[in-house]
Amino acid sequence: MTVTRPARLTGAALCAALALIAAVWILKDLAALGSPADLAWYWAGDHHFLIRGRSATSLIDPVLLAVSAATAVAALRSRHAASALAATGAVTLALRLPGLWAPASGALVTAFLELALAAGLVITAAAGRRPVTASYEQPATRPRTGPAIAAGILLAVATLVTVLWELYWATELPLEITVDRFIGGRSVLRADLAPPPGWLSLVLTALYGTAAVSAFVRARHSRSYGLLAGVFLVAGGIAETARTARYELVGRFGDITTAEQMDVLSACFGVLAGIAVLVLLAGRGAPAAAPGAFPPARMPPPAPPYPPPPGW
Repeated sequence: MTVTRPARLTGAALCAALALIAAVWILKDLAALGSPADLAWYWAGDHHFLIRGRSATSLIDPVLLAVSAATAVAALRSRHAASALAATGAVTLALRLPGLWAPASGALVTAFLELALAAGLVITAAAGRRPVTASYEQPATRPRTGPAIAAGILLAVATLVTVLWELYWATELPLEITVDRFIGGRSVLRADLAPPPGWLSLVLTALYGTAAVSAFVRARHSRSYGLLAGVFLVAGGIAETARTARYELVGRFGDITTAEQMDVLSACFGVLAGIAVLVLLAGRGAPAAAPGAFPPARMPPPAPPYPPPPGW
C-alpha cells in the first residue's frame, strides 16, 4: 500500500500544525521560567517548578513536537508514510484525550485543537491509502528477522516494566490517589497539558506492546510503531536518568531503598533499550522479491531442445 500525494501533503500540514502548537506552548513556558535549563529539569521530574505552577508543558510536549516534525518530513518524502501518520495520530489522540477535562481554559482549547488534528491524521492515513498497481512501485519493506526479533524483545520488556511500576504504585498509594493517577485529580500535581501519570503509563503500555507484536511478526508497519516507541522510551529514560543523578541516587546506590534502586535501573534500561530499538529498526529492511521473479511453485516450463529431435 502507498499513500496518494494529496493525502501526504494533508498529513504533512496536520503534523506541522501539531508541531507548531507544541512549540508555542514551549516558548510560552520558556518566557515564564526564564531559563531553558529550569524548563529541562522540570521536564525531567524536578517538581519544584510544578509546585510553583508556572509551567504548562511536560516531557510529552517536546517529544510530540519532534515526532510530529519527523512525521511531516516522512510524509513529504515517502509514499509509504501511512503507518507513520496513523501512529502519530493515534498516540496524540490518546495522550491529549485527558485534556478535555482539564481545568485550565487554555489547555482545554489546545486539547480540542490537537484532538481534531490527530483525528484528521488517522482519517487521512486511512483514506489516502491505495494499492500498489504500477510495476515501478514497491510496497514498504519488512524489517529483517534478527533486528525485528531483538527490537520486539526489548519492547516487550519495556511493556512489562511499565506494567510492574503501575502495579507497584497501586499497592503503595491510597485508592483515591491511584484513581487520580489515571483520570486526573487534585491529589496528583501535574502540568496543565500533561496527561495523568497512570493514563500515560496505559498509553505507553499499549504503544510498546503494539510495537513489540508488530516487530515479532515483522509487519510492514512495525518500523513506524517501533521507532515511535523507541523515541518515547529514550526520552523517558533520559529524563529519569537525569532526575536520579540530580537527586544523587546513583552515587548512593547501595544506601537507597529497593524501589529507588529499581528506579535507577529502569531509567538506564529505558535509555539503552530505546537507543537499541531505534538502531535496530532504522536500518534497511529485508530485500523485496524481484518484480519478474516466479515463485518456486510457478516456475516457467523448460525451453524445448535445440535442435529438436526427430519426430518432435
